[in-house]
Amino acid sequence: MPAYLPFAVRVVRVQRLSPTFVRVTVAGDSLAGFAGHGFDQRINLLFPPPGAGPEVLPAGPDWVERWQSVPADRRPPLRTYTVRAFRPERRELDLDFVLHGDVGPASRWAGAARPGDPITVIGPVAGEPGPVTDVAWAPPAHAGRLLLAADEAAVPAASSIVELLGPDVRATVVLEVPEPADVLEIDAPPGVTVIWLSRDRGEVLGPVVRELVGQLVPAVVGAGRTGSGRPPLPADGSPVDGSDQDDDPWEVPASDDPDRPDGFYAWLAGEAGAVVAMRRHLVGERGLDRRAVAFMGYWRRGREQPN
Repeated sequence: MPAYLPFAVRVVRVQRLSPTFVRVTVAGDSLAGFAGHGFDQRINLLFPPPGAGPEVLPAGPDWVERWQSVPADRRPPLRTYTVRAFRPERRELDLDFVLHGDVGPASRWAGAARPGDPITVIGPVAGEPGPVTDVAWAPPAHAGRLLLAADEAAVPAASSIVELLGPDVRATVVLEVPEPADVLEIDAPPGVTVIWLSRDRGEVLGPVVRELVGQLVPAVVGAGRTGSGRPPLPADGSPVDGSDQDDDPWEVPASDDPDRPDGFYAWLAGEAGAVVAMRRHLVGERGLDRRAVAFMGYWRRGREQPN
C-alpha cells in the first residue's frame, strides 16, 4: 500500500477566527486510516473547482496518475497546508486558512466553505513503516532554548507546535500577522512566551528576531562563521542547499545528526525572502551552527504556488 493516499472528507464546521484566519473542520470515516504526526505536519489538499462535486477528485492508489490525466484547465488545484489539529476519535481535522480574497484556489474555497462541501486530503497512512517525512519540527532532544518565528502563513503550524511542547520547555515564539485583530488564542505551556506582531503597526519579524537572538544567545561562535566551520549564507540570501534562487528555500537539519548542538534551536517559517534574511542573520552574522536553524519558505511574495 502506498505510504500516502487520498482521504475523502467533507466540511463539518467553519469558524471565522479573525479578519485574516478561518478554521475549516473536515471529517469523514476515511480518516480512520490517517496517520496524525502532530507538530507542523504537512498535507496536500485537492480543491474541487467551483460548482464541481466530489466526483472530480481522484481517489485510490493511482490518484496521482488520474489527477495528472485531467486537462490542466479542469484539474483540481493541489496545495500544501499544515494540520492545525487532528482528533482521531472523531475522525476530524482542523485546517486553518489565511484569507486573501479570490486570488488563489485555497483562499477562494475556504472563504466560501460550507458544511457538506467535499475536499480531499492527501496524507500518510496509519500503520505504514518508515520514517516520518511530513514533519519539519525536529529540535535536538536537549535544546535548552527554542525560538520560533512565523508569519501568518505559518501561524497554524507554529501554534500546533507550541501546544504540543512539554511543560519544561523554554521557548520564545514570534508571530507576525496583518493586524491586531488577528491575534489568536494559543494554549501555550508555562515556559513558552508568545509575542504577536502586527504589520499594521509597522511590526515585522526581522528586527524583532535579531533583537531576541542577541538576548537568547549572548555567546556565539563568531560573526561571519558557522559553528560547523561551513561558510555563511551568501550575501544575496540564496539558499545554501544549492537550489535555484527562484525556488522556495527549505532546509531542516537532520534529526539523527549526533553532532548537532544542543543549546539553541530556531524554527523559521513564512515568506521566503523574510525567512532567508532571518536565517542569514542567525548563521552568517551571529555565527550560529547551521544545524541549529531550520528554515522553510512557505510562500514567495508575488508568486502563486503552482500545482
